[in-house]
Amino acid sequence: MKLLISRCLPDTVVDAARARFDVTYRDDPTPLTAPDLRAALRDYDAVLPTLGDLFRADVFADVPGPRARILANFGVGYNHIDVAAARAAGLQVTNTPGAVTDATADIALTLILMTARRASEGERLLRAGKWTGWHPTQMLGTHVTGKTVGIIGMGRIGQAIARRCHFGFGMTVLFHNRSPLTPAFPTTQVPLNEALKADFVVLAVPANPATHHLINAQTLAQMRPTAHLINISRGDVVDEAALIAALQSGQIAGAGLDVYEREPHIPPALMALENTTLLPHLGTAALEVRQSMGMMAIANLIAFQDGTPLPNAV
Repeated sequence: MKLLISRCLPDTVVDAARARFDVTYRDDPTPLTAPDLRAALRDYDAVLPTLGDLFRADVFADVPGPRARILANFGVGYNHIDVAAARAAGLQVTNTPGAVTDATADIALTLILMTARRASEGERLLRAGKWTGWHPTQMLGTHVTGKTVGIIGMGRIGQAIARRCHFGFGMTVLFHNRSPLTPAFPTTQVPLNEALKADFVVLAVPANPATHHLINAQTLAQMRPTAHLINISRGDVVDEAALIAALQSGQIAGAGLDVYEREPHIPPALMALENTTLLPHLGTAALEVRQSMGMMAIANLIAFQDGTPLPNAV
């Protein structure tokens, strides 16, 4: 089976793929270009794409009767793939859930702590040579222990965040989810407007038409002026212009972001804000995690080649 790997991956993953498939390895950190996307469908039996490889409906429309039969996505999120168009063209789509859960939850807690305690602002101050020494009212932030967290989306990652908040920091956990859920530790399921009233609002929803700009001017207005917004889901869940306005005006206290609406572009107005912590999409950026994700994608490809049920079909 002829396989295209669209992006640079850990060596162990590439070696595992080469042991089983005829691999073309695109050792490049940038997404597939428009011609590359069409060539991938036309010239390969299988493709291992990832975030930013935009397999939209127009790509499938331009390659009628594609040779490719599976897109084994590297990552749990697959909003860069038009799954309906892929299926209509005869392709199956898989992803890599589970492998990313703990690492992404850890980044959510990192952002909660960094925004609450003004850690990134403090580091900028120190690196700029402007720190004049400790004093009792220096850079006072917000205590995290015992506060309330409102988690929007209570899938694997949302529950992992909730566990860390409850057991690690004694936080009251509120959550909003599209279906009823009863976790095995103290939580309260609430409507969206109640979750938004928490001290820390964490976004852990998938990106789809229903969640596009879920956080906008209206929902931001429901948050407390002392609250912090944390986004580890996908960038387009947040109306970035509305968020910038809310942060500039003090409508909310701060934000911690690992994802952005138009990655890798970050609006200069967002970059200029001191009350933000901005990370370069580090959610799963641990070697062990990326290896696990890659091996899960390879397992999906092997199952497809062997004609057995796909472990992680979308």
